[in-house]
Amino acid sequence: MVIERLKLHGNFSDESLELMKKLMKTSGLGEATYLSEGLLREPLDMSTEAARKEAEMVVFGAVDELLGKTGVKGEEIGIVVVHSSIFNTVPSLASMIVNRYKLRENVLSYNMSGMGCSAGLLSIGLAKDLLKVHCNSYALVVTTEIITQGCYMGKDPSKLIGNCIFRMGGAAVLLSNRLSDRNNSKYQLIHTVHTNTASSDRSYNCIIQEKDHEGHVGITISKDLLVVASEIIKSNVATLAPLIFPASERLLYLINYLIRYFHVASIELYVPNVKCAVDHFFPHVGAKPILDKVARNLRMSEGQMEASRMTLYRFGNTSSSSVWYELAYAEAKGRIKRGDRVWQIAYGSGFKCSSAFWKAIRTVDREKMNPWSDVIDEFPVVDPHNTEIFPYAFELSKSK
Repeated sequence: MVIERLKLHGNFSDESLELMKKLMKTSGLGEATYLSEGLLREPLDMSTEAARKEAEMVVFGAVDELLGKTGVKGEEIGIVVVHSSIFNTVPSLASMIVNRYKLRENVLSYNMSGMGCSAGLLSIGLAKDLLKVHCNSYALVVTTEIITQGCYMGKDPSKLIGNCIFRMGGAAVLLSNRLSDRNNSKYQLIHTVHTNTASSDRSYNCIIQEKDHEGHVGITISKDLLVVASEIIKSNVATLAPLIFPASERLLYLINYLIRYFHVASIELYVPNVKCAVDHFFPHVGAKPILDKVARNLRMSEGQMEASRMTLYRFGNTSSSSVWYELAYAEAKGRIKRGDRVWQIAYGSGFKCSSAFWKAIRTVDREKMNPWSDVIDEFPVVDPHNTEIFPYAFELSKSK
C-alpha cells in the first residue's frame, strides 16, 4: 500500500522505489499499520490542515479514551505535557488540548517538539519532576508523531527509510500524586533516567531533518545510527543499573568502572544482566536492525523481545509512543502481575536515550479499550522476512 501510494505521486526514481520495497520487506512491519488520511488521498494531501486533522484524530482519540477509563475530568488536570517532533502549529498541540477539554486557566502546559523517539519517556520524566512540586495534581502526558508532513519525496537513500517505517499512532498517560489514586492506578513510577549525547557531532548528525540537493525536506538517517544508539543505551543502562539491580550486579559494575577509571586494563563498559531486575522489557521499536542490536547488547531472549517485535509488526514505528503500544501488548496478553517490574527504554534524535522504570501496583486484566483487543489472540506471529538482510548498511564513520 505505501509503495503504491508513493509510486502514484510520481516523484521517485525506479531505484528509489526498488530500495523502498526492499526496506519495507525487511523492516519488520506487517500489512496492517496505519497511514494518515492525507497520505491516502489522491493526490496526496500534506497540507497543514491535513496534518492538524491527523493530530486531532490521534490526540483526541487517545485522551478521550483515557479520561473515559479513569473518570478524571478536564478541570482536574493541572499539568499537560505534549510531544510531537515534526509537526508543530500555532496554536500549539498543548493549547489544542486545553481548548478541547476546557482545562483551567492556571494549567501548566508544555509543548515539546523536535525531541525524537525518546521524548515520550522524556515527557514522563518532566511530568514526574513537576508533580514533585505541585501537590494533589494530575499530569496528562500525550505523545505522538504526526506523519502527514513527514513523507520524503526525493531520491536520497538515507532519507527514504522514514517513509518505510514511520506510521500513525499516539498515546496518552495520566500521572497522579494523589494518595487516593493509588489503589486505582496500574503502576508506580520508580525511576526515570535520561542521557543526552548531542555534544558529539556524530550523535547530533545521525538523525537530522534537512533538504536534499533538489530542495525536498526529509529526515536523514546516517549509517552511524546503530553505533550511536548502542553507545548511548549502554550509558543509560549504566546509570540506571545502580538504582534497580541487585548487589551482585552492582558489584560487577563497580569493579568494571574502577578498572576502566584507573586504566588497569582496556575493557568495555559492563552491561548488567537485565533479567535480574526486570520482568518486562519494552525498548523503542525503531526498526528491525535496531531491535536486533538491542537484543544482542542486552542479551535478551526472543521471548523478552516479543512485545517490541510484535508492536513493530502490527503498528510500525509510531515514534515516541511505541513503548506504550508494547506495554498494552503485555496487558492484553494478561502478563502484567502485581509487583512486576517494567522497564521502558527509548532512543532517538539528538542523540538521546530515556528510561522509565515502573512497578505494577495490581494485576492488569484484559481491557476492551486496548489497541490490541481485536487481534491479540492472533499474536505472536512469525515475520516471513525476519531473516532477510536490511538493505541499508549501518557502519561507523570517522566523525566523533
